[in-house]
Amino acid sequence: MKENDKIVIAGFGGSLRKGSFSRKVLEKARDMMPDGASLRIVEISEIPVFNADELGSPHRSVIEFRSAISETDGFLIVTPEYNYSIPGFLKNAIDWASVPRNVFAKKAGAIMSSSTGMMGGARAQYHIRQSFVFLDARIINRPEVIISNVDKKIDEKGEFADANAEKFMRELLENLVSETRRQASHVA
Repeated sequence: MKENDKIVIAGFGGSLRKGSFSRKVLEKARDMMPDGASLRIVEISEIPVFNADELGSPHRSVIEFRSAISETDGFLIVTPEYNYSIPGFLKNAIDWASVPRNVFAKKAGAIMSSSTGMMGGARAQYHIRQSFVFLDARIINRPEVIISNVDKKIDEKGEFADANAEKFMRELLENLVSETRRQASHVA
């Protein structure tokens, strides 16, 4: 939803833990949005396990999530890595948003990851990107925001001690907003 031509990005995370690093990165991204853009954080914690039998009357949380993606101009995912891949409930939310009508189609999106390990969630990003190829979303690929050893780079208040991560986050957000504007101008 555009508010006075302002780009609105839906942001959601891949960790349910209160105070998670993914949540802190998502909140930092909200504070770093370029001029003329905002990030609306969307909760996915109440979305039930995907069941095609429930497509006719999905849970309120599914309807709210699908609406948030539909009504905004683009999306941002911030995720950790679980067992070399995507957290199950994050993939579950993506699955719910893809049927019966794929709300991600033709939207610009970006992915950031963080992990206490050395890989920084890179493998989770790779798997998420694979899903979005099929979902026909335009994922911004550069710069990659992969924050390794995040527990040493973000304190309990969400303050960053990693200038490179902030630089790459800012660049990725600028690229996401630019691509979203470009797509909007082609539709108009």
